[in-house]
Amino acid sequence: MLANYLIGLREGLEAALVVSILVAYLVKSDRRHLLRYIWTGVGLAVAVSLAFGAALTYGPRGLTFEAQELIGGSLSIVAVGFVTWMIFWMARAARSMGGELRGRIDDAAASSPWSLVVVAVLAVGREGLETALFLWSATQAATRDAAGIAPPTWEPLLGAALGIATAVVVGYLIYRGAISLNLSVFFTWTGGFLIIVAAGVLAYGIHDLQEAGFLPGLYTYAFDVSGTVDVNAWYGALLKGVFNFSPATTVPEAIAWVGYVVPAMTLFLLGVRRRSSPAAPADPATPVSS
Repeated sequence: MLANYLIGLREGLEAALVVSILVAYLVKSDRRHLLRYIWTGVGLAVAVSLAFGAALTYGPRGLTFEAQELIGGSLSIVAVGFVTWMIFWMARAARSMGGELRGRIDDAAASSPWSLVVVAVLAVGREGLETALFLWSATQAATRDAAGIAPPTWEPLLGAALGIATAVVVGYLIYRGAISLNLSVFFTWTGGFLIIVAAGVLAYGIHDLQEAGFLPGLYTYAFDVSGTVDVNAWYGALLKGVFNFSPATTVPEAIAWVGYVVPAMTLFLLGVRRRSSPAAPADPATPVSS
């Protein structure tokens, strides 16, 4: 639940910041009459994201077990790719995000007000689709039992919903000037955490592909501590729910986990170090007022 809360918080805050920038710029440029186009785009983006999440959840159920595992494993790998791109993109683009969005607003308003709907759909919808896909993959990996079955549960969705709700509140408070959030620090810590979470999703995606018969080595274990680590105990549930830890990890899963975490975390930390060097300009507390 904690992992899904932080995913919802981070992704929701990104979307909330985008909306805050769009709304704040229209208000400050005395174009309040265009706000309805922004909110229309936001509503469409949310609806598309929810529909995408529902399709992921209920769509594959009529397929064979192997087909479900193949689809689930493939989508998990795609989700890891998207979230990795998002982590590095947000770390680089936090400074210029406000100026880029304001430029898009000016171009859209000059051509047609309805173009603002497209701007909002693209800006918010991208975050929504990434969130739906990654949350679905993380939930599938974290809730499957020893038999590989994912029973329906509301806890991951509740965690994500609480995270998104928190992000909306924080985004509103930033817009109103009630709080100032150091986005550089926030995205650094959550980015590092999401790399670990994504590694667990990737490993379970590999496991799905093994169960589908697409990859070999299903019963070749790198380690098996299922006799020591009880997934039903509090510490086992914590490891499983937050890091998608599997007591019985196959060799391909272990290779995928290490092969992802080591380069991704190294590049991420090097980027953080470079941006925090004295030669680099300081990040603003929030891009809304920039």
